[in-house]
Amino acid sequence: MLKNIEVLTHSSIRFNRKVVIYFDPYKIEKNYNDADVIFITHSHYDHYSEEDIKKVIKDNTIIVAPFDLGKDSEFKKRNMLLVKPNKSYNVRGLDFKTIPAYNTNKNFHPKYNNWVGYVINVDNTTYYIAGDTDATPDNKTVKCDVAFVPIGGTYTMDYKEAAEFVNEIKPKIAVPTHYGLICGAKEDGENFAKLLNKNIDCKVYIK
Repeated sequence: MLKNIEVLTHSSIRFNRKVVIYFDPYKIEKNYNDADVIFITHSHYDHYSEEDIKKVIKDNTIIVAPFDLGKDSEFKKRNMLLVKPNKSYNVRGLDFKTIPAYNTNKNFHPKYNNWVGYVINVDNTTYYIAGDTDATPDNKTVKCDVAFVPIGGTYTMDYKEAAEFVNEIKPKIAVPTHYGLICGAKEDGENFAKLLNKNIDCKVYIK
């Protein structure tokens, strides 16, 4: 289920399948310009980086992003699909749903901004890319095979909260993100893994 998938930096994820997909490209090392679809969860600099998007975008790339990015994005005249929470979409043959992503006990990601995570089906596997969020009534209903969840604390769940959340939604595999760079310690990934139920596998990319 994780074949040809990698966490590049922070919350930047790449799927190298028949359709090449990036989520929140950030600190991309070189020009790949191979993206068929780029998914953006929200407008913070470590998730929406125009500099890094330019390193992965190509002529026919589709950018999927929340509505607020349609106003000022450098790419607004290109092929953008602007999305709202709790909706279903299809792009390049990929079925996906948008899940509200927001804080419940801090103000960095307010619910009214309508920022999102994504539940996407690729090769008969369902992936949840949570974006910057806490555990909420909205995302506790997510059903997925693989969950990419932020664990760094400060702006999102910390690793203990994230482990509790993952144990509740019960994916087959959990992948921690959003730690070890801007917030959270490098060892948080392993600490998160230790708290998961035994029937949930964990893949730690950021070490």
